[in-house]
Amino acid sequence: MIRTAARWALASAMVFAGISHLTWARKEFRAQVPDFARELMDEDGVVVASGVVEVLLGASLVALPGSRRRVGAILAAFFIAIFPGNIEQWLRRRDGFGLDTDRKRFFRLFFQPVLVACALWSTRR
Repeated sequence: MIRTAARWALASAMVFAGISHLTWARKEFRAQVPDFARELMDEDGVVVASGVVEVLLGASLVALPGSRRRVGAILAAFFIAIFPGNIEQWLRRRDGFGLDTDRKRFFRLFFQPVLVACALWSTRR
């Protein structure tokens, strides 16, 4: 029951975050695009692409119960893949989402492992 609630909460958060990437928070998310990604694609393209992926992963958490573990592993990998953006936001002192001090940006880094753990734990059978 708790795993199911956590999975649904994570799915909802992912869909919400993905939609916000595509609409009202695009500018804020640009602060998290690392420089190496900006060389491959414009920062807005990175934000849009990651938003689409977040919506798909969030929806998959609930729509594909037979693939739950696989989706959880992919989501955990996604959280790891976007972590360099959080690190760069801290190192380059980029403001976004109220993360306007070095301390706030630094403590944000500790949230990512929690997301990885939640993605893996909530999708175990």
